[in-house]
Amino acid sequence: MNINWFPGHMKKTVEDIAKKAKIVDFYIEIIDSRIPVSSRNPLLKKILINKPGLLILNKQDLSELEQNYKWIKELSKGENIAILYNSNKPNVNKIIESSFELMADKINKFKEKGVELKTLRAIIVGIPNSGKSTFINGISGRKSAKTGNKPGITKTNQWIKLNPKLHLLDTPGILWHKFEESTALNLAFTGAIKDDILDVETLAVKFIEKLAEIKPEYLTNRYGIEVEGKMPLEIIEQIAKKRGAILKNNVIDYTKVANIVLDEFRKGKLGPLTLERL
Repeated sequence: MNINWFPGHMKKTVEDIAKKAKIVDFYIEIIDSRIPVSSRNPLLKKILINKPGLLILNKQDLSELEQNYKWIKELSKGENIAILYNSNKPNVNKIIESSFELMADKINKFKEKGVELKTLRAIIVGIPNSGKSTFINGISGRKSAKTGNKPGITKTNQWIKLNPKLHLLDTPGILWHKFEESTALNLAFTGAIKDDILDVETLAVKFIEKLAEIKPEYLTNRYGIEVEGKMPLEIIEQIAKKRGAILKNNVIDYTKVANIVLDEFRKGKLGPLTLERL
């Protein structure tokens, strides 16, 4: 499934982030905990290679707890610190404490020279629909960033003074030019790529194939169907009949059932699900 989605504003944003990276001490990267590898932009990795990172495993309420802990351990290597975040229960103190823990060495080096580091600056980055705006609104206590379950909501840079000693710069979510097939599918499954440029019918079949492999019981529990020994298309057709996605003459409405399945996954109605697993 070939997907290439790189709007013009994203190229400009990459260039802008590269400039802003020079004036910050570290970066905060918002990662979709359902796809902890696919939701990390390699372009940002190149731009921020010399900066330590606070990695926020976001949407933890939509992913599996056991997998989350494994990914926290995996991602907290080198100079980086990874933490879990639930947008429904924002924890400002955790973000502040983790930021100062991440920058402890730099702060101590300044102290040894008799200099107090007055303010830490960080740039917030992430892919579209990673929950970046929800994260910002939660920690700032105000609706400073427009939110929505669609990619590409944030279009401007904005500074947020979390407290006198920690200032954060928000940036629009960006993707990169070309994806491996597995990465493209994961991004499409979770809504990081706009549905209107996708073949949602094929996408839903691919998703069902993945789900039947890792959590077949979710399909049985949610839709009351048998999946063992069934092909993905057969499963889709069973769901269509259960959900009334039927056209005249008993023809399956594949577009309707595809949207039902993808929407219910994205909203967590199937159950917590981590697509990239350790």
